[in-house]
Amino acid sequence: MTDQQPQPPNDGQQSTVERGGLWGLFLSAAGLVLPPYGIVLSALGIFQGRRARRSARQKNSVAPGAMTSMVLGWVGVTLSGLMLAGYAVFWDQYQEYSACSARALTHSSQEQCDENFRESIAQRAGIPVESLPPMTGVV
Repeated sequence: MTDQQPQPPNDGQQSTVERGGLWGLFLSAAGLVLPPYGIVLSALGIFQGRRARRSARQKNSVAPGAMTSMVLGWVGVTLSGLMLAGYAVFWDQYQEYSACSARALTHSSQEQCDENFRESIAQRAGIPVESLPPMTGVV
């Protein structure tokens, strides 16, 4: 950090604004919407936010959205990482559920697939089935 404060613009000189923070914010937000594949977008959002802050500091200007893009990026990386870990741990159960759902031709057979999936997840995680949320709208 430096002790220098950004200088106010002189007469007729516009203040400079680093726009890279807004791009980083866009990338980080996209990473939150597209997990687990958004881990790459979130990482790019963090990188872009850091780059915008560094550039703004060198030019004694501001980088709106840079800090927010880094925070959202880290949230996106964390969520995507947790989702990938969940996929890795419960991959077999998900494959069984997918195959069962593909064979289910009636509503009652789909409900049976849902219940079997919940039971297998609960068994794998070592928690009671009642503590899992109900399966509504899961495909």
